[in-house]
Amino acid sequence: MIVCICRGASESKILNAIDNGATSLRDLQRCGIGDQCGSCHNSLRAMLAVTAAERAACPACTTAPAPLPAVAAMA
Repeated sequence: MIVCICRGASESKILNAIDNGATSLRDLQRCGIGDQCGSCHNSLRAMLAVTAAERAACPACTTAPAPLPAVAAMA
């Protein structure tokens, strides 16, 4: 579903930006999401809030496991 109509940013693109470290509306705007008319700002803030609540409820769920030593040695 398209959330930011001006930039054509889909829900999956926005969630990808959040997964890659965006934690605020300003961060998303730096990624080119929500930096035009502003009609998507409430939806973006809601997506950020839901993600923050999910991470707070289960910190281990969002932490990537450490690479296995054999895999790390191959890199």
